[in-house]
Amino acid sequence: MASSSSFANTRKTFTGHLYEGLKNRGILTFQDDKRLEQGDSIPEELMKAIEKSQIALVVFSRNYATSRWCLNELVKIMECKEEENGQTVIPIFYDVDPSYVRNQSESFAATFAEHELKFKDDVEGMQKVQRWRTALTAAANLKGYGIRDGIESEKIQQIVDCISSKFCKSDYSLSFLQDVVGINAHLEKLKSRLQIVINDVRVLGIWGIGGIGKTTITKAIFDTLSHQFKAACFLADVKENARKNQLHSLQNTLLSELLRKKDNYINNKYDGKCMIPRRLSSMKVLIVLDDINERDHLEYLAGGVDWFGNGSRVIVTTRNRKLIEDSDAIYEVHTLPDHEAMQLFNQHAFKKEVPDECFKKFSLEVVNQAKGLPLAIKVWGSMLHKKGIYKWEKIVDQIKKKSNSEIIEKLKISYDGLEPEEQKIFLDITCFFRGYEKKDVMKIVDSYDFGAEYGLDVLIDKSLVFISKYETIEMHDLI
Repeated sequence: MASSSSFANTRKTFTGHLYEGLKNRGILTFQDDKRLEQGDSIPEELMKAIEKSQIALVVFSRNYATSRWCLNELVKIMECKEEENGQTVIPIFYDVDPSYVRNQSESFAATFAEHELKFKDDVEGMQKVQRWRTALTAAANLKGYGIRDGIESEKIQQIVDCISSKFCKSDYSLSFLQDVVGINAHLEKLKSRLQIVINDVRVLGIWGIGGIGKTTITKAIFDTLSHQFKAACFLADVKENARKNQLHSLQNTLLSELLRKKDNYINNKYDGKCMIPRRLSSMKVLIVLDDINERDHLEYLAGGVDWFGNGSRVIVTTRNRKLIEDSDAIYEVHTLPDHEAMQLFNQHAFKKEVPDECFKKFSLEVVNQAKGLPLAIKVWGSMLHKKGIYKWEKIVDQIKKKSNSEIIEKLKISYDGLEPEEQKIFLDITCFFRGYEKKDVMKIVDSYDFGAEYGLDVLIDKSLVFISKYETIEMHDLI
């Protein structure tokens, strides 16, 4: 949460616009703009807001020091900065030179002369005045923003971007990212493909089999980078939501999220295809289309790079490589290496506890059975959590005999989306030709009445099979 100090003479202008900018970026901001400044004491509500804030903005105007309330707030803010997990304080000098604040000169000198005159016979009052001076000097020595020349709206945008960056990173990286196995390597590779520093519009496709972790990885990159965009939208499970609610409903969600105003903008997907570029072509946005399985999903939700403003990025996840072949970059998600698979299993089977040695043999068997598929590891690990060794033996035996239905259903989605001829090729490879050289299999299936080469390409694009470095046809064990 970003906290703001009192803003004498700026509340209805600069500070009001800054507050709206922060709110529109999704940053919870406390602004005590309804109070009457009478006396010196700060309400308890405001004290708590300052104490809980991660970031405090202090807007200094020429008449800032005339408000004893402002000065007391500043003392409290600077005290919070000095604590062990101190907040970040960012001064903003609104039409005032930082040296006037630092040295209490010019308009500040006259105001402090009045304060000292008021408290000249009051020892505690003079001590309070000295605390005000100390807080002003300390705050003015911090790195901040000067608002004098230039366009105010651009300065506000810079400040909002800065706050958003600090706010998102500190809040997010400490929670979700540290618990996602192998996420740092994925993030580095995705950032290099997204090339955020280039001011064009780019589409990144993320591809892999069901349960491989595409959504988890995409959510991590979305939450890590979204603060760098004017607006961001994560459309989850597009395939299922489009089936239930029709595409124009997703278009409305997209527009509502990015324009920050919930509304029924359009009633059909054709109107949406016209409105999205009309409303968003000047905005720098980050959009995620998670789990698409039809060309219509891309065509009507992110139809072209000219739909969005410079610097925008669109990330698409799918099991079907064909749907993202025109993307600027494609990132294939692979199964987990053995050490990461075991780390993920322990995370779900034992949570924060250290596993007993007696579980090691069974853990190895389960992880080996999962063949690096995160979905299987998570499901099976959760099944075994807090179970005794006898239960483990029984459950692991069942896993080895029959995979969990949740995993099977996830993987079966890709098969169900095949044409009958493609299903026939898939079943033949599964039952008879797995591990055979591609050229030998092609000779056999070429006898079918439809294009075998094309059918195999479809199976590869949908992550059902893959060609090994030895040119053999392979697939994941669970498939």
